[in-house]
Amino acid sequence: MTTFRRRGRIDRSRLSSKRHESARTTEEEWVDALGDGVDYEVEELHPPKPRLRSKGIYLLPNAFTTAALFSGFFAIVNAMNGQFQMAAIAIFASLVLDGMDGRVARMTNTQSAFGEQYDSLADMVSFGVAPALVAYEWALKDLGKWGWLAAFTYCAGAALRLARFNVNTGVVDKKFFQGLPSPAAGSLVAGFIWLADDNQIPVRDTAIPWVMFLIAVYAGLTMVSNARFYSGKALDVRYRVPFGVMVLLILTFVLISSNPPLTLFGLFVVYSISGYVIWVWERLQHKRLS
Repeated sequence: MTTFRRRGRIDRSRLSSKRHESARTTEEEWVDALGDGVDYEVEELHPPKPRLRSKGIYLLPNAFTTAALFSGFFAIVNAMNGQFQMAAIAIFASLVLDGMDGRVARMTNTQSAFGEQYDSLADMVSFGVAPALVAYEWALKDLGKWGWLAAFTYCAGAALRLARFNVNTGVVDKKFFQGLPSPAAGSLVAGFIWLADDNQIPVRDTAIPWVMFLIAVYAGLTMVSNARFYSGKALDVRYRVPFGVMVLLILTFVLISSNPPLTLFGLFVVYSISGYVIWVWERLQHKRLS
């Protein structure tokens, strides 16, 4: 776009005589032809060109997310083939990989909106659909309609939990999760399946299907509750920690290695009720202060 600012008087007779000369087309030739009495200041205005956004994605954190998604899909395939212990282990593997992708993205400064959405979709498969289908194929299908209702309650709770987390990312306290996080809920379901299968408990001859029913419904409803669960995001591994924390970490590894199904299931049972314990404690503290 070119704009002209007029600073002098133009001789219109001379201007009209020169208008039909086709050879003089540029602004500079017009100024030379009109001669004295005309002073034009030519100002070139070029609209800024929009910067093209890069269509590339960060490889490292999204590779961990893809691996977590694969583990969730692998759990579903193993459940369809009757390999329930392998399906439960695959869900725990997805838990570890899901915890790594976010930390890797923050440590390498490779966070992106694409990565956040991809991680949420992968979580829905690994900790929403996979645990529900594995639990249904393992024991819930023996309960008829109550079985698939429990599985759907869990699956819908995971979807609502992830949707609420996405819209409340910048609102809630980062030290706590609002509702039971879906990886912990999936691990609670998978831990019980792994524990029962490892001890070869007969599923159809006991009350195991109803216990699985209660766990699935509890996990699904707790995910959409307002109970606060410690997130662990305030723990920064780059700084020093007390010596007792290192001792506790070593003891945790020893317990997990001695009996992984029992230890992991026990840890996630404690974590799944910790939110309600925190809620009761805060209510009691509030009553004392008032």
